Amino acid sequence: MLKIVYPICCGIDVHKTFVVACIASTNAKGVTTYQSKRFSTYTKDLRELAEWLAANNCKDVCMESTGKYWHPVWNVLELTCKPVLAHPKYLKAIRGKKTDKRDAKWIADVFKHNLVSGSFIPPAKIRELRDLTRYRVKLTNYTTGEKNRAQNCLTTSNIQLDHAFSDVFGKSATRILDYMLEHPEEKNFDVTPFVDGRCKTPIEEIQLAVDGTISREQTEKLKIVRSHMESLELCKMNLESEILTLAEEFWPQVNLVASVPGIRDFSAISVIAEIGADMSVFPSAKHLCSWAGLAPQCNESGGKKKSSRVSRAGAYIKPLLIQCSNAVVTSNKHPEIKNRYLSIKKRRGHKKAIVAIARMLLTAIFHILSKNEPYNPDLYRKSDVSPIDYEQQAILLLEKRGFAVSKISVE
Repeated sequence: MLKIVYPICCGIDVHKTFVVACIASTNAKGVTTYQSKRFSTYTKDLRELAEWLAANNCKDVCMESTGKYWHPVWNVLELTCKPVLAHPKYLKAIRGKKTDKRDAKWIADVFKHNLVSGSFIPPAKIRELRDLTRYRVKLTNYTTGEKNRAQNCLTTSNIQLDHAFSDVFGKSATRILDYMLEHPEEKNFDVTPFVDGRCKTPIEEIQLAVDGTISREQTEKLKIVRSHMESLELCKMNLESEILTLAEEFWPQVNLVASVPGIRDFSAISVIAEIGADMSVFPSAKHLCSWAGLAPQCNESGGKKKSSRVSRAGAYIKPLLIQCSNAVVTSNKHPEIKNRYLSIKKRRGHKKAIVAIARMLLTAIFHILSKNEPYNPDLYRKSDVSPIDYEQQAILLLEKRGFAVSKISVE
């Protein structure tokens, strides 16, 4: 018989306009009684839900993660209860026997035996910071999309600025494009006054690159795209100012994370926004890496191991750490990381090596925040100080497997 961990608990089936709550009360004999009630998602009714739970002496609440609809319910209940948010895969009922009332009862039954794993939900201030940093990522993606559309306009008009300049949106290319949009009737003009003196591309090649025909429609489209890009940059600047204001409270932790190679400024803030500043919520660094989607999956059936690729978790922190890893492995300032990357790359390839470095950085962040100490490269440089003794490694491997190894001198 399963042990009842929560004698009095509540399961909540969350929807957009209403929630169905079911309180499961188990007495000393193991008999469970249920009370179900429906509430709307207006703030007034959610407060009534909190009062109803308090009247029934229910502090432990479990709800299913349903889009963004669980947020207002959580915000009200976290003041008086201990809510737990569970992934739908742990709570999904059998198809054909589902109603809202049965779903709430099923959630309560599963939760009272502690058979459901709760998701990591950071404190309110971290959640606000996370929301803004994720929106900053979206604005960056929007800007990249608009840059691609601008490049499509130039390609259609056979204006090959991308061949002449490494950055089509750099200083020189922007000056040339400004002049072309202001004077569309001029087909052949001298580009020399617009090119920066540090540009390494010959003037003759730049002159050939701007020899194209841009139509009126493409001109208007390009103006709209560039105007949108400017507005996005302004929005991003205002957003970054608000992010810095919110991050002031966590500035000591941000500085600690920024000491990790490859992580600077807003990357450190984004890491804190994703995992929080308190590492006690994660049992170990391995749990944190698994939560971030940087650990291989366990997928075995019938004695056969199937795909063990990393999971889809960590939709925001995983790309961020991958980006930081790609930057740090090319630097000679941190040989402890570069050598590890090159060692794994020889055996497993670039992609798996980069994921391993991302996990290495996240593990370092976990211990840095746990111990409140900055990054110490000396902890990773054991192999750099002295050459690797392959003979000793082989002896240790054999001893671990139960063999007795003795050295014989050969004369």
